[in-house]
Amino acid sequence: MKRRAILIVLDSVGIGALPDAAEYGDEGAHTLGNIFRARGKLELPNLYQLGLANIEDSRLPHVCDRPLGCYGRAMEKTAAKDTTSGHWELAGLTMKVPFRTFPNGFPEEFVKAFEQKIGRKTLCNRAVSGTVVIDELGDEHRATGRPIVYTSADSVFQIAAHEETISVDELYSICRAARDMLVGDLLVGRVIARPFEGESGSYSRTQRRKDFSWPPPGDTILDALQKKGFVTAGVGKIEDIFYNRGLTLSDHTYTNAQGIEATLRFMNMEELDFLFVNLVEFDQLFGHRNDVEGYALALEAFDAELPRILNALRDDDLLIITADHGCDPTAPGTDHTREYIPLIVSGNKVARAVNLGSRDSFADVGATIYEYLSEKNWHEGESFLNELYPHTPKA
Repeated sequence: MKRRAILIVLDSVGIGALPDAAEYGDEGAHTLGNIFRARGKLELPNLYQLGLANIEDSRLPHVCDRPLGCYGRAMEKTAAKDTTSGHWELAGLTMKVPFRTFPNGFPEEFVKAFEQKIGRKTLCNRAVSGTVVIDELGDEHRATGRPIVYTSADSVFQIAAHEETISVDELYSICRAARDMLVGDLLVGRVIARPFEGESGSYSRTQRRKDFSWPPPGDTILDALQKKGFVTAGVGKIEDIFYNRGLTLSDHTYTNAQGIEATLRFMNMEELDFLFVNLVEFDQLFGHRNDVEGYALALEAFDAELPRILNALRDDDLLIITADHGCDPTAPGTDHTREYIPLIVSGNKVARAVNLGSRDSFADVGATIYEYLSEKNWHEGESFLNELYPHTPKA
């Protein structure tokens, strides 16, 4: 039976501050541990059974004497804490120079040039929560027709517009104009269209969000595997993050539930070789909104669905569950937090109860997957494949 790899990213599910977290204002961040501390419980029996609580400094209960999976954590080499750099590093591409961030808003001269290009004045231009800003400025936006531009600690330029004031197609066009301009010294990872709907006092964002990413500056394992003829698939915003590169198939899901169903559909495909999944709601709906209870319930909902994924594994499947950064909902502010990411590895032939330790780079994940599928070494990261199997399997 052929080997396959499934990589599931629980967006923002960090597991403790990195040694340099204080430089990012994130000292004391611990997404999983602080959710448990604030809530008093976190019922994740399937993840605990695989070894989640056994990870160093997990601050979680239910440490197993002999976990059914392998477990560890990894730190990010890229000097960042954003979605794009996290996923790229997971896929074996570490950014030497991180994307720019603009915590005080974008330069006035850029905003003026942008306004001239799109033929509209704008509102806001500051770092702010996306749900807060549409509550604050939604009425003014609808009265003036000015799009709301804002950012965060992430490397993003976000543009919000009510769908009845600026059509979604025009909003996408405005975002493309911004993407063309945000290069060089202004290079950001993503320009994000944030359409919303509703009436004053009850605005809500719609599912027609669209990310306009910057292409990876080098090959990732997605590119390399596709060039070798492997069938690769992405679920969620993977296609946006990787600029539609290296993917044979995609399903751009918007919710965790949709993402899990798409994961199971792809796992049933005979031709699949590598599946890359992002489950976004932990970050988008709960981390950025400081919603501890919502975050915890989303984690518990994923854990309840995990047996379906485990039962769908074929004999030579390799499953890795991880994250891309933290977003501690108990931390001050609403931004990502610079944290270790958990590593949970399972498979019918994978060794049990192996402590993978603290890895020096997210790229170790990509190196492991690439070696498993191609039997070749990746040029970044250190594969831990030999720790997962008594003997590295041969094709």
